[in-house]
Amino acid sequence: MVGLFATCLVDLVRPEIGFSTAALIQQAGFQVDVPHRQTCCGQPHYNSGALADSVRIAKRFVRIFEQYDYIVVPSGSCAAMVRIHYPEILAENPNFSQRAKDIARRCYELTEFLTDIADIQLRTQYELHCTYHDSCSGFRELGIRSQPRQLLEQISELRVTECNESTACCGFGGTFCVKYPQISTQIATEKAQNVEDSGADILLGGDLGCLMNIAGTLKRRGSNVRVLHIAEVLAGQADQPAIGQPRSQ
Repeated sequence: MVGLFATCLVDLVRPEIGFSTAALIQQAGFQVDVPHRQTCCGQPHYNSGALADSVRIAKRFVRIFEQYDYIVVPSGSCAAMVRIHYPEILAENPNFSQRAKDIARRCYELTEFLTDIADIQLRTQYELHCTYHDSCSGFRELGIRSQPRQLLEQISELRVTECNESTACCGFGGTFCVKYPQISTQIATEKAQNVEDSGADILLGGDLGCLMNIAGTLKRRGSNVRVLHIAEVLAGQADQPAIGQPRSQ
């Protein structure tokens, strides 16, 4: 059984990503459950130095998700929080230290789960031209780079063009964009320029925070590049309004 951790941003801003993620897990042959008691992974608190709050949230997460064989997250940053930082912040807690390590070993970002664990065979076909943004946490903390590209290669007629500095930060960084808005804006502008220079019609990525930040920058530049989470394309949902675009009423 797979426990789906939808993440705060997906739940509040783009639930379509959660639905697409659940559909992909089921397509790969796994049962999926979305525990209603889930909240946040605690990353914003951890990044802001609120360690006591981070520990309290981590304990809650462990209690809710330790029953599952796998925990799948459509976000590299949230998955990294669980897999890397939970064992660190709960290391001195006798009741949670080992439980945090156990849950960390079973936690996967979506694209690495679909390739490294599930070995999914996709049946999607799209005549699209895309480029891909490698988020900092997914790439640097979890080592995710080949997995999303392996999945995209399975989609018939889809063309992927690598943009310059695809692994460079987008400027979001969780609370970083709030603390240092001018630096964040400059980084996001450079990222948007690289995306546009790729000639792609669609930008894909695995972290909604990054994608929202880039989508907002592209929109302010008057760009026609659409922004989608990779789960939406893999699940055959690329025709819906892109991130940052209004939904039809």
